[in-house]
Amino acid sequence: MEQTEKFTFGAPAEIYSSGGSRARKGPMSYRRFQSSAEAIRFAVEELPQNLQRGTVMEVGDDRFEFAAIQAFYERDDYPLQRVVVADEALPG
Repeated sequence: MEQTEKFTFGAPAEIYSSGGSRARKGPMSYRRFQSSAEAIRFAVEELPQNLQRGTVMEVGDDRFEFAAIQAFYERDDYPLQRVVVADEALPG
C-alpha cells in the first residue's frame, strides 16, 4: 500500500476512538499528538483493547484504522521505544 510506504512518523496526528461496536451508545473521544509516532504508541499501548477496534488515526488527509496503526507500531523503522511485555511463566 503506497499510503503506508511513504508514511512519516514525525507528522502531527489525531486519534479518534468510538469504542468499537458500541459506537452509537458512547461518546467519541479525540486526542491530538505532536507526532504520529506518539499517536501510534498511545493507541497501541494505552487505549483499552475494547476501544482499539473503533480507533482511527488521521495524519493530514490520510486515515488509518487500527489494523494499520498496529502495523506501523510493529515496523522496524518505528522511532519510539516499545513497551516490553514479559512472558508469563508457563505452568509447571
